[in-house]
Amino acid sequence: LYREYLKSVPGIVLPTVKPQRSHVYQTFAIRVKDNRDQVLKYIQDKGVGALIHYPIPIHLQEAYAELGHKKGDFPVSEKFADEELSLPMFPHITREQVTYVSEAIKEALAVKK
Repeated sequence: LYREYLKSVPGIVLPTVKPQRSHVYQTFAIRVKDNRDQVLKYIQDKGVGALIHYPIPIHLQEAYAELGHKKGDFPVSEKFADEELSLPMFPHITREQVTYVSEAIKEALAVKK
């Protein structure tokens, strides 16, 4: 349902699903191109349980420090970490809940301009 409601919203990137494939959507992680943290705060203030699941790229995590990677070594990974936003997703999410979350995102993006 998120894909249906958010497919034409500028400023976000939806998860890619290749043709003739499906996805289990354990999480529905979108990318917010500009000011993700402001969008997150706005929708959380409206009661939306969105989270940032991947705030630190793997190469910058403490567990991999011995590899010696530094900021800038993997710019695509770093960009994803700066833009990722996980929307509420659970087995019995309703159309009304998805609509509410989607509208909150649209409002947040309109406010940040």
